[in-house]
Formats: sequence, C-alpha cells, structure tokens
Amino acid sequence: MSKRKPLVVVTRRLPDAVETRMRELFDVRLNSEDASMTADALAAGLREADVLVPTVTDEIDSGLIAQAGPNLRLIANFGNGVDHIDVAAALERGITVTNTPGVLTEDTADMTMALILAVARRVTEGARIIPDDEWTTGWSPTWMLGRRITGKRLGIVGMGRIGQALAKRARAFGLQVHYHNRRRVPAAIESALDATYWESLDQMLARVDIVSVNCPHTPATYHLLSARRLKLLKPEAVVVNTARGEVIDENALARLIEGGEISAAGLDVFEQEPAVSPRLVKLARQGKVVLLPHMGSATYESRIDMGEKVIINIKTFMDGHRPPDRILPSML
Repeated sequence: MSKRKPLVVVTRRLPDAVETRMRELFDVRLNSEDASMTADALAAGLREADVLVPTVTDEIDSGLIAQAGPNLRLIANFGNGVDHIDVAAALERGITVTNTPGVLTEDTADMTMALILAVARRVTEGARIIPDDEWTTGWSPTWMLGRRITGKRLGIVGMGRIGQALAKRARAFGLQVHYHNRRRVPAAIESALDATYWESLDQMLARVDIVSVNCPHTPATYHLLSARRLKLLKPEAVVVNTARGEVIDENALARLIEGGEISAAGLDVFEQEPAVSPRLVKLARQGKVVLLPHMGSATYESRIDMGEKVIINIKTFMDGHRPPDRILPSML
C-alpha cells in the first residue's frame, strides 16, 4: 500500500515552479486567488492540514493555533521573519515551525542600497518629472539637488546576514560603515567590512548620516527607533527601513520629517501594512520620503529559493528527520 501524501495547505499564490514541485511531492491545497486568507479560512486550514505554509500576511496567533487539528505537525513559513506566528504557542502544541533564512539576503541588501540612493539623489521625484511633462526649462545648476553619499556615515541597525551584505555594498559606494547589534560580530568580519561597532545605539544614531534598519521584529525591537531615539539624529539624516515596519515609530518619524528635524526616509515596510500612514503618503507626494510596497525580496530568484527551502523543510520533516530551518525558542 502506498504511503499517504501529507496534506499541505498553502495560504498564498507561489511561483508556478514551486507549486508544481509541491504537487508532485505532496497533497497540496493551493490559493489560486492570491488573496490573504481570512481568520476563518486559516482556522479551517489548521484543522485539516498536516502542514501549513503561511506567509508574512498571515497572522497565526495563539487563538488560531488552539484550533489546529491533530494532524498539524508543521508550520513551514514561506519567509524569513516569523513574528506573525506565535511560535511558543505552536511548540506547546507539538507543532514545529520552520522558515527560509539566507535566501533574501542579497536582494534585500540591493533594495536597501537602492533606497539609500533613491532618497539621497531624489530618484523617484526625478522619474516623475518627464512623464508628467514638467521638464520645460531643461538642465539647471541649482535644480533637483540631492546629497552625495560618498564619505557619509551609514549606521546599520542589525548586523546579521542582510546588514553585512549591505555593509559590503556601502563600502563600494564610499560610505563609512558603523553598526549596532545585540552582539558584536567577530573581529574578522568587522575588519573585512571596515566597520565601527557601537554598543550604544543612542551614541551611534547621533553621529551617522544614514540609518538603515536591518534587524528582525521581536518584542525587544518594537519601536527600537522610538521618538526619543529619532530625535538624536542630525537634521540632515536619512532613515531607511527594509526590515519590519514595527521597528520604527512611524508617527514620530513622520512628525520629525514634517518639522524638518529629519531630512528624509525610504521605507519598504510599514507598521500596519498594507495600510500606510496618510502622513507618510503626503510626505511622499512632497518628495520627502520614498515609499515602496514591501519589494525588498521581490525577485524571481529569491521566491524560487524560498519555495525550495519550504519544500526541503517539509520533505525532511515528513521523512522523520529534523528540518534544517527549524525555529528554536532561543532564536526568538
């Protein structure tokens, strides 16, 4: 008798190559509409599935996990961050949680660098001028002036994989790299990146020209860049965030930019996404911030790589082995 394939419920549309391979290996229930599941639909999936494959748009809290059926043994997250999953509640129910680390590093670092350049050189403002037929006077020595980034100090908040990848790019652009991290990185890495470590985040923020948020969202990092800390920045400073919106106090950031106490910001993530603060939208229309719709990891390559990691985690787990990307309580 052939072994029953595990029922895998996928909450969002994934690349065709990933979905096809999943169908070859598992009994898969796909979301062809590519719309976020309601809480009721998620609860139904948790009751029926052997494996749930959620994404960042799915809030898997303790209440939903309490409704999980007896067959649910694995939540294989399609993504690196797991702040949308109550991992502790899952582990209490004997449900393993995995993620897809490492595959987003280069793409997110690219997008972070792109946002730094876009904000400093007013790229999105300039890109609108010709299509809007506003370029009527031609080149002018004093028009659309931005800021040079070469020689500026970049403060990286979170020196993990993405932070280090960003530091490599920043050095190539002539930026001086500073960083704050829970733990100081090994001396060899610090030397290779020519990076200056700050144990005190406050002290680093007061000295840098550009701040890039590259740390995960955890209870400890919620509003890590609080109103008090944002006020430490220079008036000409720029803030960039490609990590999680909750790490920055958005209202305080908007207020300080409105008041000229911070120069500008480039944001790919938001506290209440997909809802975006009207104040930030207004500032974007004024050319003071650049807003992107969570595009940091949006490449064909990264999405395929993420899917392959999900499949490996499911297959390894169902074969009775420890999945390579298991989330442990000590990691939270």
